[in-house]
Amino acid sequence: MAISAIFFLDIKGRIIIFRDYRGDVSPKYAEKFMSKINEMEEAGKLSPVIYDDGVTYLYLQVANLYLLAVTRTNVNACSTLVFLHRLVDVFRHYFQELEEESLRDNFVIVYELLDEVMDFGYPQFTEAKILSEYIKTDAYRMEAIVKPPMAVTNAVSWRMEGIRHKKNEVFLDVVESVNLLVSSAGQVVLSEVVGVLKMRTFLSGMPECKLGLNDKVLFESQGRSSKQKAVELEDIKFHQCVRLARFENDRTISFIPPDGAFDLMTYRISQNIKPLIMVDCIVEKPSRSRTEYLVKARSQFKERSQANTVEISLPLPADAISPAIKCSQGSAAYVPEKSALVWTIKSFPGGKEYSLRCHFGLPSVEAEDEGKGKMPPIKVKFEIPFFTVSGVQVRYLKVIEKSGYQALPWVRYITTSGNYEIRMV
Repeated sequence: MAISAIFFLDIKGRIIIFRDYRGDVSPKYAEKFMSKINEMEEAGKLSPVIYDDGVTYLYLQVANLYLLAVTRTNVNACSTLVFLHRLVDVFRHYFQELEEESLRDNFVIVYELLDEVMDFGYPQFTEAKILSEYIKTDAYRMEAIVKPPMAVTNAVSWRMEGIRHKKNEVFLDVVESVNLLVSSAGQVVLSEVVGVLKMRTFLSGMPECKLGLNDKVLFESQGRSSKQKAVELEDIKFHQCVRLARFENDRTISFIPPDGAFDLMTYRISQNIKPLIMVDCIVEKPSRSRTEYLVKARSQFKERSQANTVEISLPLPADAISPAIKCSQGSAAYVPEKSALVWTIKSFPGGKEYSLRCHFGLPSVEAEDEGKGKMPPIKVKFEIPFFTVSGVQVRYLKVIEKSGYQALPWVRYITTSGNYEIRMV
């Protein structure tokens, strides 16, 4: 991957800032790029990667700017676009907003940053927090020579050396979102769990952390039959701090964490999930101008758990009037702008069932006939603490640091609703 030059262009294609890294392209290529953009826009074939006459153009449009990378070599397009996104993050860290005015006001800083993030067309370093340690935006700088932090020169670019905390703690949240689609007949059409391990670390020095999960692949590779439920994780993605070679070798999640909050890993589990909260809605029409909903919501998880802040959104016809609502638990309100009845239950224990009855008028008979079979699905939101629907469990979380201090690890499990929908009859 070798980028020849980086251009910052305004919306009309005029060059604001240009940094040439390899000397094999000239500023005239910015004009060629704008003419190609206009051609492709007219043809309806816009693409973030454009190849023309031996030159590849890769770009992002941010506010009123084009951020353009030009190269004559066969680069990895995805890596280059990721680099451009990281470059945008760096400039936003420095200037709050990335726009033409902020570039012109800070062009000296911009050139300094462009020299640090890339060398001879090869990406070097894009951690904004570390860059800001020695590239200052202050007009009055210290006369003493500012040495680059060790994080720039060693392999652990995401963590500074010399970090100290009075209390060494690690907080790990296992957060799972349930995406579910249930048919009007009560059959599960689509179900998946998307999980993320969110960490907040307040550790001194350069600690080594090791995390163990009830990973099915690990258990099978070790040839042990555990009574503990094993889970097969798919589409695993790690934070850059995780040693991938170690994980591929023995499935150990080993890492030196950044200081503060970050997402350690994400995963997906595609398994047949029973609806945690099932909603049945019976629609009755006592007359042509009146409709009645009889709704039953039941929790289908263990009694020792409870869902908090449950919100059930029941779609109503757009011209519904005078809804009369009665519910056995919680509160319900008609939200005209959403054409929905929102039923809120603050606490919903496992193994319980609650009901709601609603009467409303339909002044337009034609609208009622048109709406048959076209009602949007029921949407459910909830959060269940101390519970994971997939059964993922943290077996251990160890913190090892050369000074030998004892760290306190805290683990919490939360299941939330993602895209959770139940179709109406």
